Parts: sequence; C-alpha cells; structure tokens
Amino acid sequence: MELGIYSFGEATPDPETGRTIGAHERIRRLLDEIELADRVGLDVYGLGEHHRSEFVVSAPAVVLAAAATRTKRIRLTSAVSVISSDDPVRVFQNFATLDLVSDGRAEIMAGRGSFTESFPLFGYDLADYDELFEEKLDLLLKIRDSERVTWRGRHRASIEDLPVFPRPVQDPLPLWIAVGGHPESVVRAGRLGLPLALAIIGGEPRRFVPLIDLYRQAGRRAGHDPTQLRVSINSHGLIEENSRQAADDAFAAYSYVMAKIGRERGWPPPSREQFERERGPLGANLVGTPEEVAAKIIYEHGLFGLDRFLIQLSVGTLPHEKVLHAIELFGTKVAPLVRREVERGSVIAMPAGGPAG
Repeated sequence: MELGIYSFGEATPDPETGRTIGAHERIRRLLDEIELADRVGLDVYGLGEHHRSEFVVSAPAVVLAAAATRTKRIRLTSAVSVISSDDPVRVFQNFATLDLVSDGRAEIMAGRGSFTESFPLFGYDLADYDELFEEKLDLLLKIRDSERVTWRGRHRASIEDLPVFPRPVQDPLPLWIAVGGHPESVVRAGRLGLPLALAIIGGEPRRFVPLIDLYRQAGRRAGHDPTQLRVSINSHGLIEENSRQAADDAFAAYSYVMAKIGRERGWPPPSREQFERERGPLGANLVGTPEEVAAKIIYEHGLFGLDRFLIQLSVGTLPHEKVLHAIELFGTKVAPLVRREVERGSVIAMPAGGPAG
C-alpha cells in the first residue's frame, strides 16, 4: 500500500502567533515539506487546486514541477485538479510536462473541487456543474489515450483530428477520480475503470464501505480487471509523539478553517467534542501518536482493501517545524508499522475507547 500526504498550501493565521505568512514563504515551506516526504520514503505527495485567499496553490503542476527538481522517487499528483472549470488540453499538457520533468512520476487526480470560486473566475455557469465535469473528463480521457484527438461537446470548442503535445513518459498518464461520497461518482469511476480517491473527512469510515463495494461492482460489470480498480482514502491528520498535544495543535488550526468555511455555508463551528469523536478509533481523522495513526490506517486497509492512503497535513496553518516533524514521523514511524502489518495481512478491529491522552 502506498502512503503519502496532500496539502492545499494553506495560508491562514498561525494559532500560536496570529501571523499569516505570504504566498512566497508558504510555497518555500511547501517545497521543503515535499522534499522531506521524499527523503523519509513516503510514496505520494498531492497538491490541491484552489482559487481563494486561504490557499496559495492555484496551479498544482507548477509547484509540483519545482518539487520534482528537489526529489527523486516520490510520486507527484494534483489533489485535485478542478477539471470542470479548466481546459482538459492544458491540464494534460501541464501534467505531461510534469511527467517529463520528474522522469515519470506525475499523476492527475481529477475532481469537481470542494469550492466553487473557479467557475465564475473562468466564465462557467454553476448550473452546468455536473455536465461540465462529465464533458471535460471525457475529453481528458481522449487526449490521454491518443496523440490525435477528435472530440465534440457543448461547453468547449470541438477538436477535429488535432495532435496534443507533449506526450508523457508514462503511457497512460495515471488519472484518478476524486469523489466525496456520491454514489453516481463512484459508479462513473468504476464504469470507466479509473482508480478512485475517496475523501473521508468526517463520520465513521466504515459507513463508506458500501460505496467502495459499489465502485468495484460497477468496474467488474463494465469488464475491467479488478486489480486495476485501485482505491485511495484521503483524510485529515497530524502526528506527534504526544496524543493530547497533537489534538490541541490540530484543533487550533482545524477550528479556524472549518469555522470560516462553515460561516460561508451555514454550518455551525466545529466543537472540541466533535473533533475528539472524529479522531477517536472509529472516526475519520488521523490525529495522534505514530502508533495511533498507524492503527487507523491498518484498520481502514482492512475495511476497504486499500491501495493508497493520503493524509492532509495540516488543515489550517501550523508552525513549520511541527509539520516537518509530522512528516518525519509519518515516514520513519508510521509507514514501517503499516507496511509490516499490511504485508502480514493484519486486520485491526478498533476498540470502542478514545485515543491515549
């Protein structure tokens, strides 16, 4: 099983100092984080695309290309590329170029995105939300599969037997479909035979088992090789030697971001009680010691038969040294525990109690 990290390049107030760093400093820190993830042996690093002030990464392929020059083996993916409001030709060209720069380590994680700012920014109507994604995904797949493309749609100009360059090192360029829990989305991914990245950022992971089963059933019915129907879980987390300190640090950053988003969407602010439930043995968030985090990943591998697990470090700004230390613990402590138990075929039945204090 592959283990990795994803980030949105958050630039929110530091809970300890109240200071918000600029985009230049945040990008510099982000590159340090990716370089360390590679050095400690993690498998994947993903960057999300956003177009709002809290996050500095609007062009994941550009930042990942910079990271490619400082890393050797870690795979570099978007997490996600909002293809509904982008042009699939440019998405493919950007990630094909990243693949060339990185010697074949690029991936695309295509999704609808968790925010909607990109639609008016690039001149799209939110009323076309579903149709845009289906149409743009269809074009992206055609470009990936063939150098010359003929394609027609409603929301983008048609292409008549035109070549798309450059072509990547990997053939085909890996493309994952990122979903947030809609049955129609997992069925589409299965029908297309594409690997699935499921975001579980709340609730109990075991409740998502039927969705993964649905995905695999759809893939088998469409005639796809079951071994190609890969599954990744993407969740929030933070790793420190002391479980209570990890919870305090993570909640301080998490509560700011989730409260701000909640005000925009009509949600109540997150409570500490709710947060503690989410980081408990059966909850979605991976906040605690290396042993606690490893146990939850092994538990979810048993639930889903995972191929990949990505942790978002962090939700909201934390001191740079805490993030770097969490990455180091993930690579040197968590990953060896997980890999050993997965190789043994271990399955962890999580206890009813909470994390250690």
